[in-house]
Amino acid sequence: MTRNMAEKPAGPKPGNSSDPGDARPHLKLIALLAAGHLVVDTNQGAIPAILPFIKSALNLSYASAGALVLVANLTSSVIQPLFGYFADQRSWRWMLPLSVVLAGLGLGLTGLAASYWLVMLLLVVMGAGVAAYHPEGYRMAAGVAGLKKATALSWFSVGGNIGIALGPPMITFLVVHFGMGGSVGMLLPALAMAFLLVPASPRLSIAGSHYHPVTGADQAAQNRPGAMALLIVLVAVRSWTQLGFATYVPFYYLDYLHAGPQTVAWMLFVFLGAGAVGTLIGGPLADRWGAKPFTAWAFLVAAPLGIAFMKTAGFWAYVVMGLFGAALVATFTTTVVLGQAYLPRNPGMASGLIVGFAIGAGGVAVTLLGWFADLYGVPAVLWVSAAMPLIGFITAAMLPPPQK
Repeated sequence: MTRNMAEKPAGPKPGNSSDPGDARPHLKLIALLAAGHLVVDTNQGAIPAILPFIKSALNLSYASAGALVLVANLTSSVIQPLFGYFADQRSWRWMLPLSVVLAGLGLGLTGLAASYWLVMLLLVVMGAGVAAYHPEGYRMAAGVAGLKKATALSWFSVGGNIGIALGPPMITFLVVHFGMGGSVGMLLPALAMAFLLVPASPRLSIAGSHYHPVTGADQAAQNRPGAMALLIVLVAVRSWTQLGFATYVPFYYLDYLHAGPQTVAWMLFVFLGAGAVGTLIGGPLADRWGAKPFTAWAFLVAAPLGIAFMKTAGFWAYVVMGLFGAALVATFTTTVVLGQAYLPRNPGMASGLIVGFAIGAGGVAVTLLGWFADLYGVPAVLWVSAAMPLIGFITAAMLPPPQK
């Protein structure tokens, strides 16, 4: 009784209490974290759209262009568990604003780079910013998410989904209208977001420090590394599919269908933007049906849509691409929730493994797909990527149920 009274101070405002005992999410803090997530991932989402311009300017092969995606994903993804480990140890209030600036700086200067290796170095800088933001952001968001974590984290996640969707049209507009140097414009929203995060960082650190998922009756909860390993395989399959389409659909439309850059930008916007819608819908459905069943069925729905995209054109290509993106990315938040359930004692590392390492592992496949494209053509790469959700469905069905 004393513990409950201490955890629930009198008169909290609905939806705005940062107290860990409040079942409702802290809406203002989640909105701020989601906005930072949006800005960070805008830079990451811009990579597929600027890649054809870089390939043309530096006269690269498909494999070399794919290697740039690999480096960006390895940096932004694979090292996330390291940042997640540190996030579990302590909260660094300066991490979020600094990471936003690094992401914008790295991507913003790529258009000015005169060599392949300089572009690669700048993508490493961008990737470091992305890697630093996600584990700390997810840990803080989980700390103020209330009881319905899949729903609340879906709002945080959708910020990143929207950012990834906005990246292609933003970078395409800047490069088409201002030349390669126009990429510097990507630094402006990063600086503005950092300006907002700096004064809010102390409050975010305090709120995020409330998230201690293993307390009281939960002391018996144990990490389940075997289940986590299988979940990482699942997310790598999803990443292979998503990155395969996001990276090679632009080349397919430009080099094979001879469409313009704006067509490519809007195709990517539909694909990635629909993922944001899928994330918002998926969170509440996963809370109702369970994260594991929802994830499995979402992959099964995505499988025929990826194949249908290769058989459609014009308006219907946009429609199918959007449905495909929504079904595929709807599993994003649910895999984070499952990861934190499988590693209840290390939620930051769990987020880093799912959002970071597993996605980066899928990014390795993009380089292999580039080599495959040089040998057999871009359409063959898209057919391989379209078939991957079937493997995802089988893997999701094998996942053990999370502990209550």
